[in-house]
Amino acid sequence: MSNPINIFWFRRDLRLDDNIGFFKALKSEHPVIPIFIFDTEILDKLPKDDARVTFIHETLQNMRQTLQKTYNSSLAIYQGKPIEIYKQLIQSYDVNTVYTNRDYEPYATERDKEIQKFLSSNSITFKTYKDQVIFEKDEVVKKDGKPYVVYTPYSRIWKEKFKAVDFKIYNTEEHFTNLTQDSSLPNLNLSDIGFERSEQRIVDYEVSPTLIKEYEETRNYPAKDSTSRLGPHLRFGTVSVRKMMQKAMAEENETFMKELIWREFFMQILWHFPHTKDQSFKSKYDRIEWRNNEDDFEKWCQGKTGYPLVDAGMRQLNRTGFMHNRVRMLVGSFLCKHLLIDWRWGEAYFAEKLHDYEMASNIGNWQWVAGSGVDAAPYFRIFNPTSQIQKFDKQLEYIKKWVPDYQELTYPQPMVEHKLARERCLDTYKNALN
Repeated sequence: MSNPINIFWFRRDLRLDDNIGFFKALKSEHPVIPIFIFDTEILDKLPKDDARVTFIHETLQNMRQTLQKTYNSSLAIYQGKPIEIYKQLIQSYDVNTVYTNRDYEPYATERDKEIQKFLSSNSITFKTYKDQVIFEKDEVVKKDGKPYVVYTPYSRIWKEKFKAVDFKIYNTEEHFTNLTQDSSLPNLNLSDIGFERSEQRIVDYEVSPTLIKEYEETRNYPAKDSTSRLGPHLRFGTVSVRKMMQKAMAEENETFMKELIWREFFMQILWHFPHTKDQSFKSKYDRIEWRNNEDDFEKWCQGKTGYPLVDAGMRQLNRTGFMHNRVRMLVGSFLCKHLLIDWRWGEAYFAEKLHDYEMASNIGNWQWVAGSGVDAAPYFRIFNPTSQIQKFDKQLEYIKKWVPDYQELTYPQPMVEHKLARERCLDTYKNALN
């Protein structure tokens, strides 16, 4: 067998710069082989033209080309169950240490335990690092060590701790000379992994000084489309959260920073309370007797509820893989409160369709609108889907774009009357919670 090597395993950190685990691997004493595994446990549940898989594949190809052209190295791409890939790798190489960045979702933590156990049994070290967040796990907790379940005190302590952080950007490229000199590492086409190129595209993010400066006043109006589109890029790590926090600080924009803190709040909630992925945080909310009418759900999915702002959001999601955040709250509330359909149905639909799907935030936000989560909206807060138009799309620009048929005879009548739906919801929730 050849000389010892180290492996860096890319997962939710698909970038070559400011990548802590990659930086640590490159500074180690052995040459580094970077790898990515298309995990069949995840892929098998996705549609074959999933835009996120296309995006990941394209990003990996760009990374490979950069390493090949500039450093005579590459990135090895595999498909399968990670444990099986590692069994193959240790047959092919004398692996000393595997480096990677931590992932906090329930499946990922179980997978990593299995990998660590396997590597350890073969006298291989498994080193993990914090990279996709500023603070993780139990770094921001109460004095008694218990997690915060309300955002405001969490964010206050988060900000206090942040002031004391020795904020550092990791210049990974300085150490690329420690990559293995092998530009022919294994590669896979989309078709090799059973996928096809998606028609939908994940758009570039924008964090210009102007966008950040105007974020507070423009972010609630879906027609302006002035959100950063950072979601998928933070999700897959094509951008560094440290660099984004630097930008927020440079513009002294509290609102933009808050959004990044919300993301970490929900991540630590899922880490502390992994059962919330399919159970209500407030367990009594699991007593709600949902109607779960499949025809109603289908109308909601297709954007045919008869409420133009709800329909605009769902049609935007189906067509583009994106929905404006303000509208997400409305369509979520409409599903849970107006139609009395279980939040888990909506969460699963968003998980399939949203380019920026991140389990912690998706579950956190769905449980928020259902009233069952941490720091949730009270159950009697029920958005009026008509008056929301007056507040956030007064000129009907957003509605006209996504529901051009809203004034035509073919446009459906409202599937449920707001007042009746509100009263039915309040009765159902009261019966379950009292």
